[in-house]
Amino acid sequence: MNPDPIAMFAQYNQWANRLIYDAVAALPEGAATERRATTFGSIERTLGHCCAVGLIFQAHLEGRPHGFTARNMAPQIAFEELSRSQQEVDAWCVALADATPADVLGEVVEFSFLDGGAGAMTRMEMLLHVINHNSYHRGFVVDSLKQMSVSPPVTDLPVFLRDAYRRRD
Repeated sequence: MNPDPIAMFAQYNQWANRLIYDAVAALPEGAATERRATTFGSIERTLGHCCAVGLIFQAHLEGRPHGFTARNMAPQIAFEELSRSQQEVDAWCVALADATPADVLGEVVEFSFLDGGAGAMTRMEMLLHVINHNSYHRGFVVDSLKQMSVSPPVTDLPVFLRDAYRRRD
C-alpha cells in the first residue's frame, strides 16, 4: 500500500461531499434554501461557500484568475449545478493529489486573497486547506440536517477507510 495521506484525504473529501450532497438532494423541495440559524443562512448557501472556496484555490493552483469577489457563489446557482461543480472540483483535487509528485506539492504559490492581501502557500497546504475547509463546513450542514430531524450520513474518516478507500499499492 502506498501510504500517501494527501491522496487518501482528497478521496475522503470527494466521498464525504458526495454523501452530503446526496442527503441534501433527498430533502423536500425548498428545505435546502430555507433560512436557518447558521453562518451562511441556509444549507445550499453553505455548500455554495465550500464550492466557491474550492474553485478559488483551484484557480490559485492553476495560476489563473478565479473571478470571485466574495467567498460564495454569487449569484447562488441551482442546486444541480452546484452539485456538478463540487463534483468537478473534488475530482480535480483527487487527480491533483494522485498525479503530483511530493516536490511539486511542496512548491510555494503566491496569490492574492479576496481582500487584496498577499498570500503564499505550498500546493499541499492549499489542497489540505480545501479538504479541511470542506470538512469543517460539512459539519454545519450536518447540524442543519439534525435540526430538521433528518439523519445525516456518516462522513467520518474511519467509515470512509472501511467502506470506500481505494488503496494504491
